[in-house]
Amino acid sequence: MLRRIIFFFALLTCHALDGAELAFDFRQEKVGETPRGFTSMVAGSGLPGEWKIVEDEVPSLLAPLSPNAPRGGKRGVLAQLSKDTTDERFPMLVYADETFGDFTLTTRFKLVSGTAEQMAGIAFRIQDEKNYYYIRASGLGNSFYFFKIVNGVRSEPIGNKMEIKKGVWHDLTIECKGTSIRALLNGRPAIPQLDDKSFNSGKIGFWTKSDSVSHFGDTVINYKPRETLAQVLVKDAYKKYPRLEQLKIYAPMNGVEDIRIVASLDAKEVGQPAPAEASEVLAKRGYYYGKGSGEVVLTLPLHDNNGDKVAAVRLVLKSFLGQTENNALARAMPVVKGMEMRIQTLKDLLQ
Repeated sequence: MLRRIIFFFALLTCHALDGAELAFDFRQEKVGETPRGFTSMVAGSGLPGEWKIVEDEVPSLLAPLSPNAPRGGKRGVLAQLSKDTTDERFPMLVYADETFGDFTLTTRFKLVSGTAEQMAGIAFRIQDEKNYYYIRASGLGNSFYFFKIVNGVRSEPIGNKMEIKKGVWHDLTIECKGTSIRALLNGRPAIPQLDDKSFNSGKIGFWTKSDSVSHFGDTVINYKPRETLAQVLVKDAYKKYPRLEQLKIYAPMNGVEDIRIVASLDAKEVGQPAPAEASEVLAKRGYYYGKGSGEVVLTLPLHDNNGDKVAAVRLVLKSFLGQTENNALARAMPVVKGMEMRIQTLKDLLQ
């Protein structure tokens, strides 16, 4: 699936730039099916959307797979096909595998049909069905607006009245950087630049209203990958304790039997299985201690604010003449206790 290849390639090659690219190429999905990696939800009332891949005439937003590949013609696009006319009904198809803070999203949309509404848009920084931002274009209302939903209550619209032609592909760009929000329609600023502090990160999804049948083309999201608390704890510990030779955090990922590296200074190690001693430390009382040439190794439990073991941390320290197990523990405990003060739950550690 091309979407995945682009994503992981970008994570590896753009690390120095502290950015990544996620590209959705709907040519790679099966016609008549919902694209993989997405979850359907509906805000307001009414039936969920019917999100399927259909074929349509559209120029690609992405570079061709080969120099001889056609640049136009019929190709796979994402479509919302349900015609439920419920007024306060907002079908969304949300990308489930990533949470976005700062990002720039570029996509194409087309208003196809609808008797009650003809709308298409992007929802972003989604917390749940009752808390998110969205920017949408309306063909029947001839408007392009930003809205904020907080606890299910919709804000006043911010944007402009303008013609949004039905049956025509439109380019949409949304940029979020900190509290700043910008949007361009067909290459031109379409709303005032906004500053809003309600949500600093969240999911991204395609959005429609009521019985709008809308198509979406290839979509690209350039973004800054968010660091988990576990990764932040590791980086902060290296800064505070320069005598640390190595520090890693292990935690359950898909159940108690699947203990993996969740934070390391070497990003390539994240996701790899943890050594046996990490599982033993989490399953039993006690800790692991080892001594090598010029260093000592300890694996200790990490507790949440309820005192429950949620993870394990491996520390490698430079040893010295007269190094003992007890003084190695005395050196390691301030590092561990400092981490524990910042851990509320396992979920927090991994977000």
